[in-house]
Amino acid sequence: METVHVYARMLRQFGRPLRLRDQDDVQDRKGDVKADESIIVQDYISKNPVDAATQKGTEMSTNETNTENVKVESRAMNHVEGGWPKDINISEAEPMIRFRKKVEKDMEYIQIVQNLCRTMEYGIKENNSIDIYEEYFPEESGFLDGPAEIKVVNTFKDLHSIGRPISSISWSQSNTFKIAAAHSIVDFQRGEKNMQYDSYVWDISSPKKPDFVIKSPSPIVTLDFYPKDMSSLAGGLLNGQVAFWDLRKGSQPVEVSDLDHSHKFAVRQLIYLSAKSGTEFFTTSTDGTVMWWDVRKMKEPCTTLELCNERFGKDKYGGTCLEYDPTQSTRFKVGTEQGRILTGNRKGKSPADMLMNMFSGHTSPVHTVQRNPLAKETFLSIAGWMCHIWSEDIKEAPLLSTRLDEAYLLDGCWSPTRPAVFMTAKSDGVLDVWDISRDQKNPFASKKVSESALQAVKIQGNGEMLATGARDGSLTVMEFSRVLSTPYAGEKPYYASVIEREIHREKLHEGFRRDQRLREKIERAKQSAPAPEIPPPVVEEEKKKKKDPIEQVNLYDTIFKTDYRENWTELRNKRIERKKNASDMAALIARKATPDERDEREIMELNAPVISIHLPKGM
Repeated sequence: METVHVYARMLRQFGRPLRLRDQDDVQDRKGDVKADESIIVQDYISKNPVDAATQKGTEMSTNETNTENVKVESRAMNHVEGGWPKDINISEAEPMIRFRKKVEKDMEYIQIVQNLCRTMEYGIKENNSIDIYEEYFPEESGFLDGPAEIKVVNTFKDLHSIGRPISSISWSQSNTFKIAAAHSIVDFQRGEKNMQYDSYVWDISSPKKPDFVIKSPSPIVTLDFYPKDMSSLAGGLLNGQVAFWDLRKGSQPVEVSDLDHSHKFAVRQLIYLSAKSGTEFFTTSTDGTVMWWDVRKMKEPCTTLELCNERFGKDKYGGTCLEYDPTQSTRFKVGTEQGRILTGNRKGKSPADMLMNMFSGHTSPVHTVQRNPLAKETFLSIAGWMCHIWSEDIKEAPLLSTRLDEAYLLDGCWSPTRPAVFMTAKSDGVLDVWDISRDQKNPFASKKVSESALQAVKIQGNGEMLATGARDGSLTVMEFSRVLSTPYAGEKPYYASVIEREIHREKLHEGFRRDQRLREKIERAKQSAPAPEIPPPVVEEEKKKKKDPIEQVNLYDTIFKTDYRENWTELRNKRIERKKNASDMAALIARKATPDERDEREIMELNAPVISIHLPKGM
C-alpha cells in the first residue's frame, strides 16, 4: 500500500513571500538540529564585521511582433423594401395591399403589436420622467472653468505628390463627420504639366483614404455642400465655370455651366441660397460680377450683377468673397479687391438699386466677410494684417478692430455657439481664437497648426470641431475644449452691451467729423469769395455843409416819389423769395437732409446779401 501525504493549504496562501525570524524553540521543532558550539569555536573563527552582497532583479524578456495593416473600406447598402413572400410582386400595389390587410387581421399580428406598444409606452414614460440634460444651476453666471485647449483630431494629406493648397472647406450639415476640401493652385505658373484636378470628401474618422474623389475639368477653387443632402455639392472652378456633383452618380460633375456665360476669372466663393426649391446658389469673381445660378438650368446664370455704381465711383470692383444670411434671403454682401465691402439687394429694380451701401475700412483685398450668427446686426471682415467688426448702422468706420499682426490674415469665421468668439487663420500657420468678452486686444488661445500658411478655416455647426486648410495641402481637424465651445450665462447680453457702447461712441465721432467737414467747407467758401469793395471816403467839407430845408424836401420827393415804389416792390419780392427758401429749408430739415445739403444751406445763408434803404436824416 502506497503512503501518500497530502499538504492542504488555502488558495489565498499560495505565492506568499517567505518570512524568516529568530525563535527560541528551534530545537523543539521536528527536523531541526542544533549546532554544537564547541566544534564551531574550534574549527571556525568569527568574522566581524561581515560584508555580504546580494542581487535580486526581475527577469525580463523582449519580444517583437509585426502585424499587418488592416485595410478598411467603407461600403453602403441601400435597403428599399423586403420581407415579402415570393409570390408577392413588390412592383405591383394591389397584391401588396391585399397581403397587408390579410396580415393586419391576423390575431397573432394584433397581439404582437399590442405587446410592442406596451414596451414603447413604458420607454416614453421613463424618458419623460427625468430630463438627463437638465441644467440645475442655470442662474449661475461667469466664465467657465478649465483650460482653453485646441486638440488635433486628424490630419488629411493631399494624394497628389506636389501638395496642392486648400482653397476652400465645407462641412456637411446632414452628416457632421463628412468634410469636403477643394485643392487648387491659383498662383500663376506654379502648377505642373498634366497635374490632376481632384478634390476630396473625407470622413474625419478615416484619414487614410477619402470617401469620394471629386473630378472636374479645371481646378476647384470653392466648394459648398447642399444643406439638405450630403451627396450633392456645387463648386466654382479656376476657369470661371460652376459645376454640380451628385456623388451617388459618380465622381464626374452632373452639370457644368457654359464657358461663354460663366465668369471670366476664377470663382472666388459660392454659397447656397435658402430658397424654396433648394437648388439656387450665387457666386462672385474678380471679374467684377455676381451671378445667381439654378442647378436645374446650369448652362447660364439666372441673374448677373456688375459691381459698379456711380455713387461709389466709376471703378469696377472685383469680388473676392460673399456673405449671405438665410434670415434675409435677398440681402447679401461682397468683399472686393479694393478693400471695400458692398451691400446689395437682389430684388432691386435696376443694377444701381441692387448695390445699396459701401463700407470702407481696409486697404488690401478682403478675404472674409461673415455675419455673426448670434448677433445679426454685426459682421466680421478680414483683410491685410487685421480684422474689423462692423455694425449695419455705422458705415464710416468699424466698431472694433484687432491690433496689427506680424503675420498676414488669410481667413476667419465666427463661432456658431458663442457670440463673442471668432477665429482667424494666419500666414505663419497659427490659428488664433479671439474672445471679445475676455480680451479685445490679444487672442484668447493660439495653436500652431502647420509650418505653411493657413489659407482656409471652417467651423462645424455645433461649434466643437474646426478644420483648417494649409498651403502644403494638409487638412487638419481640431476639437475645441468646453471653454471655447460652450457659452456662459450672460455672454450674449454682455456682447450686445459692448456693441451698443461702441455704436454710441462711433456716432459721437461721426458727428464730430461732420462738423469738422462743415467748418472746412465754410472756410474754403470764405477764401474763394471776392473781397468786399471799400466805399470812397467822404469829404469833411460836405459833412460840415449845411443843407437847405427846401433841398431836403426836394431830395425826399426825388427818392420816395420816384423810386419808392420800385424799391419797395423789389424788397417785397426778395422777402417773399426768402420766405419760400425758409419753407424749403424747413421741409429739408423735416426729411433729414444729408450733410452735403446742410453744408450748402449754411453757406447760402452765410453769403446772402442784406437789402437796406437809407432815409434822409430827420424824415
